[in-house]
Amino acid sequence: MEKFVRNFILMSVVYLIIAALIGLGMLTRPEYRGGLQFVHSHLMLLGWVSMMIYGVGYHILPRFAGKLLKSRAAGEVQFWTANIGLVGMLGFYMLNYHDRKGIYEGLSIFFGVVEVFSIGLFFYNLLVSVYGKTEG
Repeated sequence: MEKFVRNFILMSVVYLIIAALIGLGMLTRPEYRGGLQFVHSHLMLLGWVSMMIYGVGYHILPRFAGKLLKSRAAGEVQFWTANIGLVGMLGFYMLNYHDRKGIYEGLSIFFGVVEVFSIGLFFYNLLVSVYGKTEG
């Protein structure tokens, strides 16, 4: 298994643990729900679920198609952009939620765009790998 694939799976579990702890905190302290619901849901969906899908998808789908992954380098870049995008988006969202400063909102949006770029990179890399012409 490729190192970046293992990294996706590891980070998936890390985000699951963090999201579970935040969820528990929201249950025990309802006053935290307002600012943390967005963070909790994005850690669960973009952190746990998506990172696991990325890792498993990169490992299994090209093999099911009988092909090699088109670009391991793109997979590595996607790993970093997915994680930086998620952490940046949520970190600056929390700063913006508490302080309501325009720069934090802008940075949260910027990192959200980084996250969308990451998703597009995954989409492209897998489609080209599974449906592209086989070389040789």
